[in-house]
Amino acid sequence: MRRKETYASSGPRIALRFFAGWDYPDQLSGSEWLEDAYAKGVPMGGELAARGDISPSFIVVANKDPLGANLDRLQIIKVWIDEQGVSHEKVIDVAASDGRMQHASRTAIEDVGNTVNVEQASFTNAIGTPELSVVWQDPEYDASQKAFYYARAIEIPTPRYSTYDAKSLGIEAPQPQTIQERAVSSAIWVFPPE
Repeated sequence: MRRKETYASSGPRIALRFFAGWDYPDQLSGSEWLEDAYAKGVPMGGELAARGDISPSFIVVANKDPLGANLDRLQIIKVWIDEQGVSHEKVIDVAASDGRMQHASRTAIEDVGNTVNVEQASFTNAIGTPELSVVWQDPEYDASQKAFYYARAIEIPTPRYSTYDAKSLGIEAPQPQTIQERAVSSAIWVFPPE
């Protein structure tokens, strides 16, 4: 807690890790990646000083709740302040289940789908994936800007709590009937060089 290496979930026990550093490989491999992530960078909640104009590499790894839904996608959210002091936010899809990143347009990836049976308040894990991981660099990185980044892991659609209640009560489920639960990391701050 003192290091701010924490994350939050909307309910499910999704496991989420987020790191930034300068000497990460392009892909995660082997069982040593976690040790390397700590040795060569900072975890979520950390601060990183810019090195020239090269973007740091970000590692995001998420595992589904063992009793819950598969994962849909990973996102990195970038927040920065421009020269006029105005803050901006950008959500970037960095990994997605079912090979959807390979077919993604520059602006969005297609939806994962939906297996929710509203009347039965149930779903299946026929879509999505149990684990997602990625090493990513910001193509719009500007070393002169103060910025922070945080990660988000999003599940496939599941019945909303009110849908479970409606089934128990034998009534029609109110809208919205589904939800995509998520986990959100604490931020990593990237500062301009002094």
